[in-house]
Order: sequence, then structure tokens, then C-alpha cells
Amino acid sequence: MNTFDLLLNPLTEFYKNTSFYNFSVQHIIMLIVGLIFIYLAIKKKYQPLLLIPLGIGIILGNIPFYQSTHLLASDPLNLKIGIYQEGSWLYYLRYGMVHNIYPSLLLLCLGAMTDFSSLLSNPKLILIGLASQIGIFGAFALALCGGFVPKEAAAIGLAGCADGPASMFIASKFSPSLINAIVVSAYVYMIFVRVIQAPVMKILTTRSERVIRMKPPRAVSRTEKIMLPVVGLLLTCLLVPASLPLLGMLFLGNLIKESGVTKRLANTISGPLVDIVIVLTGLALGASTQADIFFNEKTFFIFIIGLIAFIVATGFGVLFVRFMNLFLSDNNKINPLIGNAGVSAIPSSASVSEWEGLKYDKNNHLLMHAMGPNAAGVIGSAIAAGVLISILY
Repeated sequence: MNTFDLLLNPLTEFYKNTSFYNFSVQHIIMLIVGLIFIYLAIKKKYQPLLLIPLGIGIILGNIPFYQSTHLLASDPLNLKIGIYQEGSWLYYLRYGMVHNIYPSLLLLCLGAMTDFSSLLSNPKLILIGLASQIGIFGAFALALCGGFVPKEAAAIGLAGCADGPASMFIASKFSPSLINAIVVSAYVYMIFVRVIQAPVMKILTTRSERVIRMKPPRAVSRTEKIMLPVVGLLLTCLLVPASLPLLGMLFLGNLIKESGVTKRLANTISGPLVDIVIVLTGLALGASTQADIFFNEKTFFIFIIGLIAFIVATGFGVLFVRFMNLFLSDNNKINPLIGNAGVSAIPSSASVSEWEGLKYDKNNHLLMHAMGPNAAGVIGSAIAAGVLISILY
């Protein structure tokens, strides 16, 4: 070997190990998506708590390297840096996603951040949250028609209500190979909930309906607030034990909040803990979009099916409120703009109700009213997940 080869071979090997040598068009597309998410979070201040870790995760997951992502952990060529390489730090972040650690923690935090007063004040709002679960079963039916097996279709169904934790929970049990596409779809709908829901809400309501003013929620006693998570836990989990990891943590978080004797725990769960879990979930979720695994025909169909179901769930919720109003007196009518909040994107969809209501009446605040069906939607989707697991497992 001459001197030229001695110099050239190491340089050639180094170049082969750079990302420039291993780039594909799919990697470039995913990197651009990650950068767009970061731009929206920082420049537009759009869902920054989720979009920044998600965007960085997408970039981390799509920096290509020479070693195969499918090498065994014992293989000496395995650098242990990719999310699908056993032993890498990203691999263990993803472990929390596929083994139901993140979904349970997210529901714990959600419970500690949710006020069920609106639901207790006006119990009929529960019906809106339950009606909107048609998105889950609509997506389930569409997925079956699209050639997915029942277990895969069930996991796809939860994305139809933009329920990230529940879709992660059921996908990890029924379709681990599709968990990335299913959960990413659910969170994308949640992130862009206003863009998706606002046009549907406008099309399906009249001007006079959009300015309906609802009665202020009645004052709810501390006893009622404490009883709800206890009674709710017993009723839902006795009915659907398969949902225990979700509903158990949701009601635990809410009881910690409402008991009034665990303020330090409530502040920790609703503050530092939720921030940590969101960062870890977003990072793991983003990194799981590795181009050579994420880019396929099934991912596209999952996204389209879930999007259609999410639109249907939004529209059905709005129309269901209009149907309810046929049987309510003028003083008790419900503004159909809160019908969109029956999906599980809490509190994003409730915020959409508030924004859209203020567009037509600057003094008509719908947020507290919308939180009723929004909270019911979270409980409803967790129950639906348990029902599907019970039937199909």
C-alpha cells in the first residue's frame, strides 16, 4: 500500500461515517419537518412546550449514520446512538413510550391540572364528550376498510380523537410496529387542533347559535370535587379494568389536586413533573420518526384515516349539541361551539371553543363551559381504549 492509499483510506472511511454520505431524500424531508416545528414553536409561539422537544427529537432521529439500525446490541459495529439500537440513550427514552410509562405519567399530570367543576356543575355536558368518541370507532371502521387487522385498527382509532396518551397505551399493546405513526398522528392533530376544528365549527353552526350565552357554572362544593375522582375511579375501572393504568392515574392526580392536603404533591405533579414528562415524550416520539422506518405507505394511511376521524368527531360533537338544544329551554341552551371540545385534546380543543366564541361576541367566554365535555372526552377515550382491549386482546 502506497502513501497515497494510507492517507486516502482513512479519509474515505471517515466520509462513509458522516451523515452526508448516508443521507436519503426521506431523511432530508424529516429534518425539514423538525426545523419547521422548531420555527413554529419559537417564532409563532405555537405549542412550544411540545413542539421544541418534538422538533429536536425528529432531528436527532433522522441524522443518518453508517451502522445499520438493526444490528444487535452485542455487535461491535453498533455505536448505540440510534433510537432503535438497544443500549442507546434514545432507546431507553423510547422504552417509556412502548411500555406505558409516559401515558400513565401524562394522565397523572393531566388529572392534577384538570378542574372538573364545569362537568359537575352541568352533568349533561358529559354526553357531548361521549358522543365525540364516534371519532374513535369511525377511525376503527375506516382502518378495517383500509386493510388493517382489528388490533391495528383499534390503535389507529384512538388517534381519531387526538388522544396521545391513550393511543400510545393501546398501540404499545396491539401494534408496536405502528406506534410511531399512530402516536405522532394523534399529537399532530392536537398541535394543529385550531386549524382543523375552526372551519368545521363555522360550517356547522349559524351566526345566532355562535353567540348563545350559557348560564354561568354553579359553585361546586369541595366535597363534590373530592367525590368525583373516587366515584369515577370505582365506576370506570370496575366497568373497564383494562383502562386502569390510564384512569387510575388520571383520578389519582385529580384527587391529589382536590384533596387540599397534598398541595406540595399537586404543585410538583402539575409543574416540574409534567414539564419533564412532556420533554421526554416529545423527544422520544420525535426520534422515533427515523426515516427508514417511519416513511412507508401505512404511515400515510394512518395519518389520513385519523385526520378524517378527527374532523368527523369534531363535527359530530357540534351537531350533537344542536340536537340537544332541541329539547332544552331558551335559558338552558348550549352554545354548539363547545361541541368540538368533546375530543380528547385537552385543553387545546376547549381553547378553540373560547377563541371562536370571542370572534363573534367579545364578552362571551366559553372556556369553562368547554372544559366539561373536554374532560369527559378524556375519560371517554380512556374507557373506549379499555373496551377495545377487552374485546380484542
